Amino acid sequence: MSVRKVGETQPQPEEGGSAQTSQSIRISKSAEDTDKKGTNRRLKDVEICVPIVYGTIAFYLGRKASESQSHKWTVYVRGATNEDLGVVVKRVIFQLHPSFNNPMRVVDSPPFELTECGWGEFEISISLFFHSDVCERQLDLFHPLKLYTEDESGPQSTKRPVVMESYNELVFPDPSEAFVARVQNHPAVVVPRLPAGFNLPNPESIDRVYEKGRGDTKDHPLSQWFLNFSEPDELLKLAAARQEVQAHIVNVRRKLSMLDGVPQLSKPPSGYEYT
Repeated sequence: MSVRKVGETQPQPEEGGSAQTSQSIRISKSAEDTDKKGTNRRLKDVEICVPIVYGTIAFYLGRKASESQSHKWTVYVRGATNEDLGVVVKRVIFQLHPSFNNPMRVVDSPPFELTECGWGEFEISISLFFHSDVCERQLDLFHPLKLYTEDESGPQSTKRPVVMESYNELVFPDPSEAFVARVQNHPAVVVPRLPAGFNLPNPESIDRVYEKGRGDTKDHPLSQWFLNFSEPDELLKLAAARQEVQAHIVNVRRKLSMLDGVPQLSKPPSGYEYT
């Protein structure tokens, strides 16, 4: 599992909002993933992209504030276009500061979030666990809880929260057929165009224990404070275009290697990858 920085987003956050640097997280499969067969057969030279946002929103309690509880805050993981991630993510564990009762909080169903009250800022560990046909490995993220704005000269507002969010793209190379079949029409997932004549397993024949309906979080009570990293349609188009370019590079290099009599490469060298 590796993390590659691909540049900074340029959102226009509301007052009190802040965006972290974006990254592309490439999640490699484990040996157990490679050995599985049947509906878990892997699709070579295909990548599934899942744009996500994780962050915190903190409200000052004003007159209700006490020395130990000055803010009410929520930490969460959401789809970048406010779609539910339950089709990919099975469980999220939030690790809070040791001063909290039961600091390790497990969320087994969407929305993947928790709300607490406190007075101090600290780093929150966020561990994502995926469905078995997606990836056997967990992904650990870290996010700073922010309660105060950079400008502390004026009084704190009880109506406008302090927002801190990070944008990432989770990239799953060589996904299983079952995974692709389940998510090919899901709005939170970017699936590249598959080769002509390629037939996926019938989703109805796959264990649907992961499916809990389309998870739309656009009506989330905090959605008005979510930062806009880009227009949703443009975001998905850019992610899809990136995968189309990478697939084209793979095909061209394979043809060139065949002409030169060089053994085929399953994927382009890292210097040729577009992220």
